[in-house]
Amino acid sequence: MKPGHFAPRGDLPDADLRSASVIDADDVAALLSELGYPCTEAEARERIRAVTANDRQALVLARSGGRVCGLIALDFMYYLPLGTTTCRITALVVSSTAQGHGLGRQLLKEAERRARFGGATRLELSSGSQRADAHAFYKACGFSDGTLRFIKRLGDA
Repeated sequence: MKPGHFAPRGDLPDADLRSASVIDADDVAALLSELGYPCTEAEARERIRAVTANDRQALVLARSGGRVCGLIALDFMYYLPLGTTTCRITALVVSSTAQGHGLGRQLLKEAERRARFGGATRLELSSGSQRADAHAFYKACGFSDGTLRFIKRLGDA
């Protein structure tokens, strides 16, 4: 990988960032599906409702050029071993047409701003082991390797 691989590669004006609402269900469904989590508009509406009903969560959309082209979801949780609050990024996606223009970095900066404002002492995320490009991007944005994550599925999700 050459130096600067994850530097913005073109002009994309700073996106307008705002909290999602149920009227954004079609855009949220499309972005989650692009991330690899197929989602209908009705399912997206329910997910948005669940997030907005919880004051420890946030769903932020990025709009640029008149289109929603990215999102980031945050979950604030008390982390018992450290006795502090951690902000976990539970989803980050930038549409394929908007990638490479700095939008992912802008969303991560917004996550960090909200995490600090919410009293979190750490910002963390999980990423599938197959997403090597995403891992390199996160490292380029100041994240470091964390712990290994193990999952035991208790249902269909």
